[in-house]
Amino acid sequence: MTPNQEKLRKVVVDYFNEHVDKTDSKTITLDDVFVVWFSKTLQNCKALLSTTVSDGMYYELTYNGDKKELYLDAYKKWKNKCIKME
Repeated sequence: MTPNQEKLRKVVVDYFNEHVDKTDSKTITLDDVFVVWFSKTLQNCKALLSTTVSDGMYYELTYNGDKKELYLDAYKKWKNKCIKME
């Protein structure tokens, strides 16, 4: 069964709370995680998630329904630059 968006958000909560620097004294809940983008095709899905924490991180979760495996990639945003297009 393909994980729903709440389960994906829970994965991010668990990952964040396990990896946050203990000196930050910060934990998050489901209310702090939001889905930026979600796509489901057949038994597979992919989602991009972020949190209300201003640390520049975002999370990509990919579910392989054939293997029943969920992959988590955690990324740090380094720059947000506007490029004018003509």
